Parts: sequence; structure tokens; C-alpha cells
Amino acid sequence: MNNSIGIINFSQLSVALIPVLVVLLIFIRWSLSIKQPIYALLRMFSQLLLIGYALGFIFESQDSWFILLILCFMCMTSSWIALGTVPEYRLRFYKYTLAAISVGGGLTLVLITQGTLQLDPWYEPHYMVPIAGMIFANSMNSVSLSAERLHAELLHHDTFIQARNIAFQAAMIPVVNSLFAVGLVSLPGMMTGQILSGTSPFVAARYQIMVMAMVFGSSGLSTAIYLSLVKNFYRQENNNEL
Repeated sequence: MNNSIGIINFSQLSVALIPVLVVLLIFIRWSLSIKQPIYALLRMFSQLLLIGYALGFIFESQDSWFILLILCFMCMTSSWIALGTVPEYRLRFYKYTLAAISVGGGLTLVLITQGTLQLDPWYEPHYMVPIAGMIFANSMNSVSLSAERLHAELLHHDTFIQARNIAFQAAMIPVVNSLFAVGLVSLPGMMTGQILSGTSPFVAARYQIMVMAMVFGSSGLSTAIYLSLVKNFYRQENNNEL
């Protein structure tokens, strides 16, 4: 029995698009705008196809500075995307999200790659780049949720501390829910990929524990740092009681 996963050709991949087309039809049927989902789908296709080729080059690189450049680009991009929920503050808050994701995500990345995995060399691209992607993406999502919720709560004239606490809890809901669901409702990406490639489920489970811990840690740290950094801005802007 061959336990390795097979190669998916484009005709097989097209089958996966059937549910996508159904959802787009629902958008049309319910008179909702499909511009954003179509744009998002097109970006997803193009980005993943391009990164598929780019990763081949990145994984062959033995230049630590090049890998650091890739990590900086990922961090800067995720910081910009995170503020899509509060576009009116995007330019003013970018330095806060960049600092939050860089510190919260970067610290977690160092601990995982150098403490848990003990990479040799320390920048091993096959591990460093995918793990950094998971960390920065989850930090981005949590910061984005907290930014939107904090702004909404302050519009209701809550004090900053009340709004901050509500925003932090709201931002962590998806992460906490994923902790409850893992193993019972879902087998997350890394674990599924390893099992499909023939890795022992026991080994795959340990890696998934590592992933869930780093996602929880990086999301919580980045969100807390962001909410702390924007405090003075909102105090000056709205004169909220702290």
C-alpha cells in the first residue's frame, strides 16, 4: 500500500471549484455583491500558483540574509492587511501593527524554530518560511479582529480598558475555538498533511500541538501588544477615561 499522497492535476483540481461556484451563485441569487469574493478568489489562485514556483527557489537558498528579507516582507505585508478592518486608521496605525506582529510573532518564531525544532542551520528555509507564515497569518487575523472591535466599542463610549478587554477576548475567540475543536472536529493542516504523506499519527500529533501552542501564543502576544500601543492614540483622540 502506498501511503504517500498523489499529485493533483488541474482537471482534478477543478472538481474542488464546484462548491466555490455554488457559493458564488448564492451571492448572485441573494442580490449580494460578488466583486470582493471573486477578487479574493483570483488573488488566491494567482498568489498560490506564483508562490508554488517561488518556494522552489526560496527552499534552495542557503543565504540567511535572503531568508530574513523574506520574513521581513511577510511581517510587513501581514501588518498592512491586518488594518483592513479600520482602513481610516491604516497609515496611522501601521507602525503599531508592525511592532505588534514583529515582536509577538517574531518572539514565538524564534522560540519554536530555535528552542523546539532546533533548526540547523537556524534559518533552514523548509521549516522557517512555512512556520513564519502560520505565525504571522494568525497574528494578523487576531490583530485585525481586535482593531475592529476596539474601534467599535470606543464608538459606544466605553472606557479604553473596557473596550480593550472586550477586543482582546473577541480577537482570541477563533483561536480558542480551534483549540476546543482540534482532534474532535478537525484535523488541522499540518497534521493532515503529515498523515497524508505517511508520517505516524503520533508524531504528527506532537507537531500539531507545537503548531497550536505557537498560534495561541503569537496571536495573544501580538494582540496584547497592539492594544497596548494604540492606547495613547485613542486617549488623545477620544479623551477616554483610562
